[in-house]
Amino acid sequence: MMGMSSLEWSRYMHEELGVALAPERISDIVVGRLELLYREGVPLLPGARDAVTELHRFWPLALASSANRPIIELVLELTGMSGEFEATVSAEEVPHGKPAPDVYLEAARRLGVETGACAAVEDSSNGLRSAAAAGMKVIAIPNREFAPDDDALAVADVVVGSIAELSAEVVEGLLGQGEA
Repeated sequence: MMGMSSLEWSRYMHEELGVALAPERISDIVVGRLELLYREGVPLLPGARDAVTELHRFWPLALASSANRPIIELVLELTGMSGEFEATVSAEEVPHGKPAPDVYLEAARRLGVETGACAAVEDSSNGLRSAAAAGMKVIAIPNREFAPDDDALAVADVVVGSIAELSAEVVEGLLGQGEA
């Protein structure tokens, strides 16, 4: 279910896995539990804040996430990174979650940038597929716990070993100066 919107995964849990609650209730319960967990500590990858801050110095940033809108807002608030993103998109705000390109297409639209002038940073199979399907340059930082499939990793233009290796130089090497 990685990459699915909350509408998709909660419906899947209800219809396919037999969870007796209505899909909306399933989603509400998950969001409530995540909010409690994140208030105890947001699980940011080491180096994530520095990478976002550096990239934001050169390009407008958008966040294209499968997370619910309340979770996106809470994480940005708790980490103090709200001001680093000119646009944020939740997969629940578009017709289809990842691997469909919808969330990335909407992020580019909100930035006012053509998708071909964008670089996407992803760690999952469905995220990599989504960004590539949107026509973006794709930077893979493989999730160590849930490594992307080889075929999904193959769509990446660049693969880096950790977020600490993500730099303006990596993005500029893909896009050239002045693109997002």
